[in-house]
This record gives sequence, structure tokens and C-alpha cells, in this order.
Amino acid sequence: MLYLMEINNTYLESVKKQFLYYKTIGEKSFDQLEPEQLFVAVNDDTNSIATIVQHLSGNMLSRWTDFLTTDGEKEWRNRDSEFDSHFHGNDTQAKEQLLEIWNKGWNCFLAALDSLQPDQLSTIIYIRNEGHTVVEAINRQLAHYPYHIGQIVFYAKMLKRTEWISLSIPKNNSNNYNEGKFAQEKSIKNFTDDELKKLKP
Repeated sequence: MLYLMEINNTYLESVKKQFLYYKTIGEKSFDQLEPEQLFVAVNDDTNSIATIVQHLSGNMLSRWTDFLTTDGEKEWRNRDSEFDSHFHGNDTQAKEQLLEIWNKGWNCFLAALDSLQPDQLSTIIYIRNEGHTVVEAINRQLAHYPYHIGQIVFYAKMLKRTEWISLSIPKNNSNNYNEGKFAQEKSIKNFTDDELKKLKP
């Protein structure tokens, strides 16, 4: 039983770090764009970065508000509206509004993760009336959120007017990166520990 609790603790620590890593990747992408570029959509079938942010935040608020006791698809959520633009005013104000939406979703989600106890990971919760363990619900979002953040990064790279500042291993630098890693002593740590340090200003 103690061993299982240790595994559950390790799992929670690991997923928190991974979600924070992808949150940071998204924010570093925003930082490389002009405010108006966050609202660009190539065509009617393409979502702007702002729209993706609205959707991510809406999902987080719905899934993780009272997540242990209420269905993850809340009655008050209007998913379709997340794919419409709600922004008005100048681009700088709109960017500030967008970041508020982004942070509101992440704050809700990360607070829910922080509230979890290791013995709650096998608890059954519901999303659209379908039962999931808490672990399954977390893993579902560990695939969902980075999927959309990858879209943000890809879109940002296309939109940026100046040279892209790499958020991972820079192009044509894999050998140098690997040499640096293998020059260090073996250690047990989460890969995001070093990556988050590189992304900090």
C-alpha cells in the first residue's frame, strides 16, 4: 500500500511538471508575436491562437471545477462559443483579455491537481456521463492540452515576422545538445526540470 502511494505521489509530481512545461511553451510562443497576430485565422476552417486559448480555458474550467463531484461537461459551458471571437478594442487590450482567459483556465486546473491526494487517483469521475478514474481524466488532458499547444507553436512559427527563438532543441543542434547531456552524470529527474530553466527569462 505504501509503495502504491509513493507511485501515485511520483505520478502527480510528474504530470504537474509536464503541464507547467507545456503552459510555459504556450506563453513563450505568445511572447514572440505581435498582439494582432494572436487573432489571425488563415481561413474559416482554421482557429486563431486566441480561439485555441478560449477553447483550452473553457475545457479546463468545465473539467476541473468541482471535478470530483460534478460531471466534467458543465451545464454552464458553451463549447461552441469558445470557437467564436469575443474580443473588442485595440490589440494590446485584447491580448491582455486573452491572457486573463488563459490564466483563469490554468489556475483552475492546476489548483485541482494540487488539491488531489494520492489515494484519490482511482476515484471515478464523469465526463459527459462516461466514467473515468482520476488518472484517466488527467491522462486525457495530458494528451489534449499539449495537442492544442502544439498547434499554437506551429501557428506562431508561421506568423512570426522575425527569426523564431526555439523553444526546444534548436534546428541542427541535436548533436551539441546530446553531447551536453551525456557529459553530465546520470541522474533521476524529470526532463522538464532543465527545460523549464532554459525557458525562463
